[in-house]
Amino acid sequence: MTHGTVLLVDDEEKILKTLGRALREEEHEVTTTSSPQEALRLLGARQFDVLIVDYLMPGLTGMDVVREVQATLAETERPGVLMMTAHGSVRNAVEAMKLGVRDYLQKPFDIDELLVSVRRTVEEQQARSGLRYLLSEQKAQFGQYGIVGHSRAVQEVIARVELVARSRSTVLITGETGTGKELVARAIHDRSAERTQPLIRVNCAALPESLLESELFGHVRGAFTGAVHARKGRFALADGGSIFLDEISTISGSVQAKLLRVLQEKEFEPLGAERTQKVDVRVIAATNRDLQVLAVEGRFQNDRYYRLNVIPIRIPPLRERREDIPVLVEHFMRRIATSLGKPDLRVEDGALDTLVNYGWPGNVRELENTIERAVVLATGPTITRDLVLLMPGAQSTGTGLPSGRLHENVSWAERESILAALRASGGVKKDAAEALGISQRALSHYLGKHGID
Repeated sequence: MTHGTVLLVDDEEKILKTLGRALREEEHEVTTTSSPQEALRLLGARQFDVLIVDYLMPGLTGMDVVREVQATLAETERPGVLMMTAHGSVRNAVEAMKLGVRDYLQKPFDIDELLVSVRRTVEEQQARSGLRYLLSEQKAQFGQYGIVGHSRAVQEVIARVELVARSRSTVLITGETGTGKELVARAIHDRSAERTQPLIRVNCAALPESLLESELFGHVRGAFTGAVHARKGRFALADGGSIFLDEISTISGSVQAKLLRVLQEKEFEPLGAERTQKVDVRVIAATNRDLQVLAVEGRFQNDRYYRLNVIPIRIPPLRERREDIPVLVEHFMRRIATSLGKPDLRVEDGALDTLVNYGWPGNVRELENTIERAVVLATGPTITRDLVLLMPGAQSTGTGLPSGRLHENVSWAERESILAALRASGGVKKDAAEALGISQRALSHYLGKHGID
């Protein structure tokens, strides 16, 4: 069942108590007031999914409240309105519907009738919120790279995705830039039972610290300078579905604390709000950094790391699965060449050898961009080695390292050192650990980190 936030307004305390209890039993978050003026203040301070308002009250009528909502709140911030009345008429009902009232309930009515109407309104409101978000997401340019390949490493990632999708557990996806962490997050959501609910994406590194908290948790009107309207955060938009937090390692300590509360208690408070909001959402986080190292350095709290790392999924860099490069090249060639009107274009063997032997510091994303550039520049029937060599960064770094990026080189050196020690020891882990100068426990950590059996 979809649960929502409800503001119930009636000047009769008995009705407030009876209907409030019934709505809370349906697990809606309910705020009640007998004052229409207080209702308007609450509507300006925070966002509700549903407003249930009595038609006739002292001071202001329900119609007055609805007109004020129409005049002061942006369309995207308005609740769905249900109106109750003991003095109904066809004329009043028509006027209410013209103002956008979703349902017009004649007192006395069956409480189940109200509950059904509230449930339907909540679902419509949240579906619209999700649609608005998805429409805005269409404007963003996401890479079209995918989980493509026949290597054992890729098949293990796909198998883990299938298993994880059946649960609601928190997932931490790790991998270098360009490996496809967002695609894995989308695959998990699309294979889950909540696939019809929204998957909300947040790039934590793209937002300044001053805005990230509001973006994630929302704010009430007047919470800070410029907060003219109350706004739902990404967690509220993701209610019932999933939220993908990319570059999770960049968030500040204060936002980490609020995130921990969501992970533990499934609740949060929007900026400036006095009330707690409940949320049912699966968190999928991603990072290209080693959160365990950051935790040791004090830059990421241990308890938050362990709460995020419930189910880890490591995506290997492209240099660790070179056997997939020809498959990826074919995949990108087919799509890009066809879209550019060159469906018969092929990659010559020499060019393919160059692609397979390159270190790919930008991983699959860099490979896709490389293929696109080569297709655009090609004037003949084939992609030649010369076209590949024209690409910025396609030459070797000259250092024997896979890239010019420090953390990527460190990760590569760790993995290569461990593999060399295991080969020298004939696979005996005790001897390999001794040769590396580390404990067996430390070796086990590195084996898991780099996905080495």
